Amino acid sequence: MTIQTGDSIPAQTLTQATAEGPRELSTEALFGGKTVVLFGVPGAFTPTCSARHMPGFLQNLESLKAKGVDTVACMAVNDAFVMHAWAKDQGVEDRVVMIADGAAAFTRALGLEFDLTARGLGVRCQRFVLVAKDGKVAHVAVEAPGAFEVSSAEAALAAL
Repeated sequence: MTIQTGDSIPAQTLTQATAEGPRELSTEALFGGKTVVLFGVPGAFTPTCSARHMPGFLQNLESLKAKGVDTVACMAVNDAFVMHAWAKDQGVEDRVVMIADGAAAFTRALGLEFDLTARGLGVRCQRFVLVAKDGKVAHVAVEAPGAFEVSSAEAALAAL
């Protein structure tokens, strides 16, 4: 079942992509006591993710922070090395927390998996945006396959 407004973020150990290599990060550490915008993408380096999704969050980062967002995080079913390379390619630096969900464990815990095996991509994360306040979901919007409307930075701003 897909996570809903009012639900608690599932307890998981995530992998954060950093310049020093993969680092464990608990959902409690990421979401506890903070307002977090988490956006999920089907994959690093994919066309919409690279041309529109990540750039939109980078361009709107200050506006999100002005609305009380403590952390913006991006998640994909990729490994930490791919997520770090994508962050470098996109000029993310340390402005967005890059979450690698290589085995799709957190994606499945959120109920946001998307099976693209027939297209050679395996199980991926649906394109979504989620706003959490102190570990509880305040807003979640999941895109229809192939769409890019409700998960943009602008949509997240409107939801805050």
